[in-house]
Amino acid sequence: MKISLTFLFLVLGYALFKHGIQLPQDEVTAKPENTTAGQVKVVHHENEKKVDIMMGDELFTSYIYPDDLEKPVLYPVNAPGNIALTRGFPLEPKAGERVDHPHHVGIWFNYGDVNGLDFWNNSYNIPEEKKDSYGAIRHQEVVKTQSGEEGILQVNADWLAPDGKKLLNEQTTFYFREEGTQRIIDRIVVLTAQDEAVKFNDNKEGMIAIRVTRALEMPSDTPLTLTDAKGNPTDVEVMDNKGVSGNYLSSEGVEGRDVWGTRAQWMKLYGKINDKPVAIAIIDHPQNPGYPTYWHARTYGLFAANPLGQKVFSEGKEELNFKLAPGEEVSFRYRMVVSGGEELTEQQLNELASDFEQFL
Repeated sequence: MKISLTFLFLVLGYALFKHGIQLPQDEVTAKPENTTAGQVKVVHHENEKKVDIMMGDELFTSYIYPDDLEKPVLYPVNAPGNIALTRGFPLEPKAGERVDHPHHVGIWFNYGDVNGLDFWNNSYNIPEEKKDSYGAIRHQEVVKTQSGEEGILQVNADWLAPDGKKLLNEQTTFYFREEGTQRIIDRIVVLTAQDEAVKFNDNKEGMIAIRVTRALEMPSDTPLTLTDAKGNPTDVEVMDNKGVSGNYLSSEGVEGRDVWGTRAQWMKLYGKINDKPVAIAIIDHPQNPGYPTYWHARTYGLFAANPLGQKVFSEGKEELNFKLAPGEEVSFRYRMVVSGGEELTEQQLNELASDFEQFL
């Protein structure tokens, strides 16, 4: 297995920082110190093809890579108090959920147009005769797990064309920690092009995303299809918005449905579940391509940051068509904050964003 220099540099910098060893600023900038209160347990269940991330005795999330998913994902995602924030469908359908977009599972990272292949929309629902238009991300190896005040998970995956040809290698490191009522995921992704150039054509379907539970959707009167407790779909003409309280707020002060297609450093999706305030925030990093990212954030519970779909979001005023030459690599860095029990304030998010900027 080949490990990219960027990947090693990121991990080395973090390790040196944790042990009090400093390098010159232009060589490595360490991940900022944190004040984690509890222990994080990272447990690999190889036979079940998952890695559990435990905050004390509570499951925060699991990295899962079953054969019947077209990409590895983090699922479920729980706020403190075992409050589920992710939609159960299609893995564990729950009463009252939407049954659209079966490729929206937990938290994922992929893209809608990679050398003309759609990695984003691929799922069990795509007919075999159409599969040659879709790519898949296949987990290869759990490289490292580490438990402690901060949990670490390193994984290796391949982005594959329908014929099995490897277009990209993905090396991802997750850092998990808990600070009071906040749970934080720092996700560092290094993509390396293989034997041919890779082009990420401007496309709205990307890039880091979460699909949330019904309670965090925005209230709507639009007819839709919901499931019962056994996963059976039912068409609903008149919406029941009881308990549905989601709303968006960006770092630029944009709210609600207006956030779609806007740029911002961070975005928060917030509401209440069982009368308790909950929130999910995604924070962009200045070193990412396309910073500050555009937001592919929908009222029905899809919450995504997409830095590469500029032509779509700008209505043709901008165009990126990001490319990698053979052997070239690119890094993406994102911080996700999950909060439960207390409001996640703008000041806290600005501080978390400023802290995250130090991780270069």
